[in-house]
Amino acid sequence: MLKEMFTIVIQAGGESRRMGQNKALLPFLGQPLIERILERTSGLADEILVTTNNPDDFRFLGVPLYPDLLPDRGALGGLYTALSAASHPLVGIVACDMPFLNPDLLAFEREKLMETKADVVIPETGSGLEPFHAVYRRSTCLEPVKSALDAGKWRVDAWFYQVKLLTLTSEEMRLYDPHLMSFWNVNTPEDLLYAQKMAIEIKSQGNNFEYQEDD
Repeated sequence: MLKEMFTIVIQAGGESRRMGQNKALLPFLGQPLIERILERTSGLADEILVTTNNPDDFRFLGVPLYPDLLPDRGALGGLYTALSAASHPLVGIVACDMPFLNPDLLAFEREKLMETKADVVIPETGSGLEPFHAVYRRSTCLEPVKSALDAGKWRVDAWFYQVKLLTLTSEEMRLYDPHLMSFWNVNTPEDLLYAQKMAIEIKSQGNNFEYQEDD
């Protein structure tokens, strides 16, 4: 199957209220957390962007940085910025605070989007949908997102009913992420410490959850 070009957008526009400081920049095993996310996705993307309203803080990453097109519109506004900024037809949108983000699972989402002609491929867990570890078709998603914003909507899923949405089951996801760790995010200092402890344990077992592009 001919692969469509793929942009990955890392969302770093959250306010980090519970962390008390910008969590994207917090050290995680010796590197800023967002740099870990960038490294885990770099082998998969044709283009990587970061959305942030504090671009000076992220210039060290060496990737294009985009502030919110519609400030103060929360996660839905961030999604609109991400889709607008992407150059390629398929867009993976990921959060900056998921230290176990799984590139293999993200690649599977991309393949499912192409195979099924879906507009969004999104994991679904017991906690609900995971819109920031998902893949979107830019051409069919951008206008519904903008329409939802224009209608005063705030929920990131407010427009899902307008497009072809494919949800991944736990069984499908466990093929790539047996313990469903991809969606763990760090919101507090305690979360960060626990995630680092888990990452050390995983590394000691010889499993770094790294992505290898097929030849």
